[in-house]
Amino acid sequence: MLLERIYDEDLAHASYFIGCQAKGEAIVVDPRRDLKPYLDLAAKNGMRIVAVTETHIHADYLSGTRELAAETGAPMYVSDEGGPDWTYSDAFDGAVRMKHGHQIQLGNITVEAVHTPGHTPEHMSFLVTDGAQSSEPGFMLTGDFVFVGDVGRPDLLDEAAGFVDTRFQGAKDLFASLRDHFLTLPDYVQVHPAHGSGSACGKALGAIAASTVGYERNFSWWSAYLKNGDEQGFIDELLSGQPDAHAYFGRMKHQNKVGPAVIGEAPELVEYSAEQLASELADDQVIFIDTRGNREVHEGTVEDSLNVPGVAKAASYGAWVVNPDEEQRPLVLLAESQEEAEAFRDHLIRVGIDTVRGFITSLDGLDLVKPKLVTPAELDGFERVMLLDVRNKTEYSDGHVPGAEQLSGGRVMWHLDELPSPDAGTIVTYCQSGVRNSVAASALRREGYDIAELEGSYLGWLSHSGNTPALATK
Repeated sequence: MLLERIYDEDLAHASYFIGCQAKGEAIVVDPRRDLKPYLDLAAKNGMRIVAVTETHIHADYLSGTRELAAETGAPMYVSDEGGPDWTYSDAFDGAVRMKHGHQIQLGNITVEAVHTPGHTPEHMSFLVTDGAQSSEPGFMLTGDFVFVGDVGRPDLLDEAAGFVDTRFQGAKDLFASLRDHFLTLPDYVQVHPAHGSGSACGKALGAIAASTVGYERNFSWWSAYLKNGDEQGFIDELLSGQPDAHAYFGRMKHQNKVGPAVIGEAPELVEYSAEQLASELADDQVIFIDTRGNREVHEGTVEDSLNVPGVAKAASYGAWVVNPDEEQRPLVLLAESQEEAEAFRDHLIRVGIDTVRGFITSLDGLDLVKPKLVTPAELDGFERVMLLDVRNKTEYSDGHVPGAEQLSGGRVMWHLDELPSPDAGTIVTYCQSGVRNSVAASALRREGYDIAELEGSYLGWLSHSGNTPALATK
């Protein structure tokens, strides 16, 4: 048996390629939309992808299940648990709809679906048995059910998808899934989750790629609650201190249920000249993405550009500032080469931003503006209508600039009603070091807000002599 983990550091997302080496058949679990890693693995190992599946209707990235099935002709397998509100749409009519216990056979390998609700009602985990070695399962792909050191949060539907108080039933379901389906497995069963450290799908995810049932049984924060049958203690601990859910999660959840668009072969990107880009920007035909870091952006950037700093977190930050449900104008990227621009595009399509048209390799010849900044020394006397902390609420609670209000960078563009009107005056914004702040500030400026970024952000302010942070009241 071949089991390969394909990990996306940007979204802290893991997908899996499982192949039977005897028969040359493979299944992919929780694929993303840029397919090259899966196709390359199949070619490298002389295998055909004959099945594509996913653990649940994801909220943090756009699923590549339909994309990979269209590319390879492999049948799709999706959950048919969770009730009518969690049924995949007609776009999945060709899919096999799985109930608890459904088995997929790949030569000597058996992949068995286990209904493990809690994170979401329809959630499936997959027990994998390598028949060439054993008649019992040795691996469990847990999706967003069990992570290394944590479990999937049950409050995302409330936080990002518009549901009300589903977190409480979700937490109860998660306790039952752990008790009835996870802890009944032998200690040696390997645990392979869909996310790692940095994901917003849990609050204490470990950075280690995999675990075992025995390790989680003995050392996870939740293990004592299960041992003692303390359901309420588990619920209280699980629901406290979860990180902010990015607002784009609601869009992902909806699109993954109705069926993500199939891209097929992407068109070649256009390399822009300064003259061509300036003309299209003047006519408001395209949106420019400045991909440099915040310090370079502060030296001068294209007016009304959006800051998405670097390929590494392009999906994460891109989804903060581009909402394809409302914005369909083509995107033009600053990139050193076509290859870098294509890498940016691959990251953006993972969150459903499919409108990258072209790139430019330099800002030479373009009119630039300098974003407004305010130093920590100037802040107290600076006239403003709001001081906005765009960090997560947990960071804010640990200490913030006195008088600041919190609205995380991943949510601010969806909650403009919580800000003063654009013509009310200057809003001063900050994050921890300035990176997230530059992203959010660029989007707010594009919406017409007068934004001044706090130079050095919170760490810069904190290092200024005499500044004492405020703590959030409990």
